[in-house]
Amino acid sequence: MALAALLLLLLGRLGLGAPGQGAGTWSRFARLPYPQDQLFLHDTFPDGFLWGAGSAAYQTEGGWRQGGKGASVWDTFAHRPATPPGAAPPGPVGGDVASDSYNNLFRDVEGLRRLGVSHYRFSLSWARLLPNGTAPPNPAGLAHYGRLLARLREMGVEPVVTLYHWDLPQALQDAFGGWASPVLPQLFRDYAELCFRHFGGQVRYWLTMDNPYVVAWHGYGTGRLPPGVRGGPRLGYLAAHHLLQAHAKVWHLYNDHFRPAQRGKVSIALSSHWIKPQRMTEKNIKECQKSLDFVLGWFAKPIFIDGDYPESMRSNLSSLLPEFSEAEKKYIKGTADFFGLSFGATLSFQLLDSHMKFQQLESISLRQLLYWISSEYNNPQIFIVENSWFVSGTTKRDDAKYIYYLKKFIMETLKAIRYDGVNVFGYTVWSLLDGFEWHRGYSIRRGLFYVDFQSHDKKLMPKSSVLFYEKVIEKNGFPPLPENQPIEGIFPCGFAWGIVDNYIEVDTTPAQFLDSSVYVWDVHQTKKLIKVDGVYASKRKRHCVDFAAIRLQISLLQEMHVTHFHFSLKWSLILPLGNLSLINHTLVHYYQCFASELLRVNITPVVALWQPMIENQELPVSLAKYGAWENTETVQAFVEYARFCFTSLGDHVKFWITMNEPSVKNLTYTAGHNLLKAHAKVWHLYDKEFRRSQKGKISIALQADWVEPACPFSRNDQEVADRILEFDVGWLAEPIFGNGDYPEVMRAWLHRINSVDLYNFHLPYFSEDEKKLIQGSFDFFALSHYTTTLVGSEKEDAVKYDHYLEVQMINDITWLHSPSRVAVVPWGLRKLLKWVKSKYGDVPVYVMANGIDDDQNMVHDKLRVYYIQNYINEALKAGFRDCMWKCLCM
Repeated sequence: MALAALLLLLLGRLGLGAPGQGAGTWSRFARLPYPQDQLFLHDTFPDGFLWGAGSAAYQTEGGWRQGGKGASVWDTFAHRPATPPGAAPPGPVGGDVASDSYNNLFRDVEGLRRLGVSHYRFSLSWARLLPNGTAPPNPAGLAHYGRLLARLREMGVEPVVTLYHWDLPQALQDAFGGWASPVLPQLFRDYAELCFRHFGGQVRYWLTMDNPYVVAWHGYGTGRLPPGVRGGPRLGYLAAHHLLQAHAKVWHLYNDHFRPAQRGKVSIALSSHWIKPQRMTEKNIKECQKSLDFVLGWFAKPIFIDGDYPESMRSNLSSLLPEFSEAEKKYIKGTADFFGLSFGATLSFQLLDSHMKFQQLESISLRQLLYWISSEYNNPQIFIVENSWFVSGTTKRDDAKYIYYLKKFIMETLKAIRYDGVNVFGYTVWSLLDGFEWHRGYSIRRGLFYVDFQSHDKKLMPKSSVLFYEKVIEKNGFPPLPENQPIEGIFPCGFAWGIVDNYIEVDTTPAQFLDSSVYVWDVHQTKKLIKVDGVYASKRKRHCVDFAAIRLQISLLQEMHVTHFHFSLKWSLILPLGNLSLINHTLVHYYQCFASELLRVNITPVVALWQPMIENQELPVSLAKYGAWENTETVQAFVEYARFCFTSLGDHVKFWITMNEPSVKNLTYTAGHNLLKAHAKVWHLYDKEFRRSQKGKISIALQADWVEPACPFSRNDQEVADRILEFDVGWLAEPIFGNGDYPEVMRAWLHRINSVDLYNFHLPYFSEDEKKLIQGSFDFFALSHYTTTLVGSEKEDAVKYDHYLEVQMINDITWLHSPSRVAVVPWGLRKLLKWVKSKYGDVPVYVMANGIDDDQNMVHDKLRVYYIQNYINEALKAGFRDCMWKCLCM
């Protein structure tokens, strides 16, 4: 709450808005404090906040010929011949059966009970209540919705009822041309009156219609959706005109005749996208404003402001846009008791007409849209009546992608309330259960509950998103938890604080003091030094201070007050031929000087013998050319190279790393096998021949990013996370720090995939002597840690799916990310450290590298500062709360 209060103080609360004031949204959000504004907000929603789920009749009811229901335009549209004559359709047809909610009313309500929602948004089927679109009503239809409302009342769930969610009775389309006819507003009023009379005593929240933009533009303009009329822009705008008139008639009907007794509220569900400028210029911002005018403002401005269309539409569309009379403007103005907002996959990136983007960039920022609405429409009460994203139609119950979009949208709603002062009083997830997804059919899913559309009983099965959402409802948001809060404390005396520079700058240019020539200064003419030929001063020995580059680097390190400095040697430059036949003595002397100068100022050198790089893996060319680590000769060459380094530099180096961050992503199993043997041989070489005299320590440094199950409630995702950790870290760690052999998980997995002839990957075996050689070849556990990865078991995105390990990479879009899209997840470090301790005991741990890239154009590296502060705090937690003080160093 402290940050929320600070941001509101800095930026001010929303006042009354007016048309055009929303244009300030883009500049406001461009200047919010970074990265603080993008951090996850641990806070709760206001008391009494409404949490719900929703569905639409055509998407879920099915029963299209049951109980006297008439045909809707969607029934007709879905039954058009889309396959060659005689061919069987590839799956369910439209919403004929869908989720079969018509026959499973209590099943759906039990799903609501499980979630613990306060409200349920659903729509009435106009064609089920009035099969011909007009009287007489259908008793079976009235009874069906009466049972649903009675059951909701028993459970204490508030109904939010939509009168019209796209499924216009086909009879009205045939007789009058649907919403292209001026007759429809009165017929819609008659239908609404029937609903208010029969159900109004049990309903406090009414929505006249859903997303009129889609109905008008794609139903009567482009013909992409039912009734499929390709009437062009003129007919699309005319249909919208009639939809607005119809909405106003129904609002006035309720206000004049039903509100006094029923005390409910009536609005309309308006859908919108969000748009951002390609560049922050005044022209682009105006185009963004125009884009929202043409989609959301088309309906919102007449209702919430003045009864007329946005000025940008009237000036750009001339004769295409119908006109309201002054009486109609007064009639339409103010016909909403709250702002019903739909935001998500139905419109965004799907049904938004491309020319309505006005060459700007579509985005999914719900928070900025909420702020824009508040600024533009007099800070109305906003009820989010539809929001979510989607997953693939093949995704079953571990819907991680859906969860993280939901998390993002709920978080943005919370920030809009707490940071921006937007008046949001309710949130509705779409949808309660899987159903027919309009133009996408069954290719995607948006439900919290899974439905097997091929099954007979259509049983509801909770997805992981159910577990996520019910926790959000139970806690009323994301309350602060102890593990989310920073702690205060002091690291123990002797804790190692260091900096890493993978390859130090090597500049062997001699200082001027080594030049034995004599010079005369020409003070009269050239003002330069002139060399005197044949005259020389006596030469002196080279000293480490002669390397100017070393002095500069050491001075910078001193300013940081570090105790350790970690860098890597360049094997390919020290021994260019890969053996002792050619030695770069100048470079070796430079390294000797650098290490000794570090010691002189009480900084401990931590030196890696080898670190892979892109070019030749940083191996001598002769070794890289002939198989690199796949060649056993590289193992012996590495041992000889290590012996030379210990001999030449060992007096100055007390911390050795055999290999720094060998990349398992680019390592074959044979190469990894040889690499482990090379490490172990070098460790034993140092232990037997150098340790006693040099008194140093030696180990290997592994890259170890944390891997978290994408669905924290899913056993399948947990198994995937465990498997990836073993392949990423355990592959090289288990033989050294564990039992001397590869993780059993690796062997079992490779055996499984090889047995079905999909792959032929061979994980070599160590002999018993090799196991003994490798096991225990460490003095400490050194690791580099940068980020955390989410993994799942359900295949969702082919680009990010690893078929070999059967793992789906998932992105939590609420996480802070660097410019190169590296996730900033401080708590991942603590989890990793606990994992290392649980697997390998109280081995001393050194975090050798931990950091992130930042915007190069920013003078103040705010993201890096935040990253370092919070990762260090997680290390502090590991020490205090996980009892790791005796083994943790950084």
